[in-house]
Amino acid sequence: MLGSMNAERGRGRVLPTAPGSRVTRVELFYDLVFVFAFLNVTNVLSETLSGRSLLAGLLLLLLLWWCWVSFAALGNVVRTDQGVMPLVGSVTVAALFVLTLSTPSAFAEEQAQQQSGPPGLVLFACCYLIIRAAQVLVFLARSSRRGRTALRLGLPPLTSVALILATKALPESPQQPWARWLPLALWLAAVCVEYTSGGLAPSAGLTVVSAAHWAERYALILLIALGESIISLGLGPKLSAGLPATWPVIVASVLGVTIIASLWWLYFDTLAPALEQRLHRTRDVRARAALARDAYAYLHLPLITGIILFALGLKRYLTVISHPHGDPWWEHAAELDSRVLFAGVVIYMLGLLALAVRATQRIPAVATCVVLVLAVGLPWAGRLPVVAALAILAAVSVFLVLFGLRAGDPWRRQVRRTALDEQVAAEREQSEWRRRHL
Repeated sequence: MLGSMNAERGRGRVLPTAPGSRVTRVELFYDLVFVFAFLNVTNVLSETLSGRSLLAGLLLLLLLWWCWVSFAALGNVVRTDQGVMPLVGSVTVAALFVLTLSTPSAFAEEQAQQQSGPPGLVLFACCYLIIRAAQVLVFLARSSRRGRTALRLGLPPLTSVALILATKALPESPQQPWARWLPLALWLAAVCVEYTSGGLAPSAGLTVVSAAHWAERYALILLIALGESIISLGLGPKLSAGLPATWPVIVASVLGVTIIASLWWLYFDTLAPALEQRLHRTRDVRARAALARDAYAYLHLPLITGIILFALGLKRYLTVISHPHGDPWWEHAAELDSRVLFAGVVIYMLGLLALAVRATQRIPAVATCVVLVLAVGLPWAGRLPVVAALAILAAVSVFLVLFGLRAGDPWRRQVRRTALDEQVAAEREQSEWRRRHL
């Protein structure tokens, strides 16, 4: 009897959420740190961009994204601003910040001897384990079948961390050229373990309690990523340097911001509310969990990846024309820089198309053709001057926005009308509650 009372008291420290819950301010605070970690990948890659470093950065991004996905799922089950959850969140943020600091040395090809402090790879693995363990422990506190939950949720991060630490045992100066890729192979295996286990989310007992909270979390992380990408661009190649206010830099910056604004519009105008409405209409528990996993946990990753790659390419573009070797209007960037820039936009738009197919069963024909044209032209992107390449991407992005605003699309009108009706009804209900109780 006493044990049962203690168990209930322990569970009371982690309060369950409700079907109508929304995103809390403390979750927004956590998201700022996560997006800082995402975009730090851009800052690291902008200094020494190569094929190997790009692959390493993408693997790092995949692991960081899965940390955030697990944290977002946690906030859909428990109230993150009540009980011990703010403390759990603070531990997560502290570990994530240290993990971000360890990122450059964790992926260094040569592990340099440090004067003090732990090796970067070990520090990264320990911080990653702390973040994931904090999430798993909270799920265990709410689970009635702790043994099975511990196995399903705890084994993947332990395996991933073991694979990451295994790279420490590899020779630092491999004799064979192919051996340089062995560490990345182990990181890729760690990513596969995490994402494969995520595919079993419905059978692991994870449910979407609040569809509104789930959709809002992913919309906000995307919005913050878009906003902070603009901030990182304005800082220039170095934190204290900024960008010179020359006409080529001004024009390129305006074109870059236009593209980012278009990417925002293509998601938030219709697709985001359509996804949320579809999630609300899905009543079956397992079907809702599968939809949330596919449309959000998996298919929002290309959106974040596309933003980061575009920000990386644009950052290097602006560096080229801010320190030109000749006429800045005709300055060319490195071929890899151009491919990264165009690939970022293509990946983002492919993510939008995949979301439309998975959640709305609609295939936008015009947008599909535009993405195919961009993908085909990607190998020749490096032949264009920097400003011309940005102008082409800006024109394509604005065209897609204007085409989506055409008056003859009944689906868009219905989605937006439903979203407005829901907003007005929620505002009326909240106003009535405040009138009676405040």
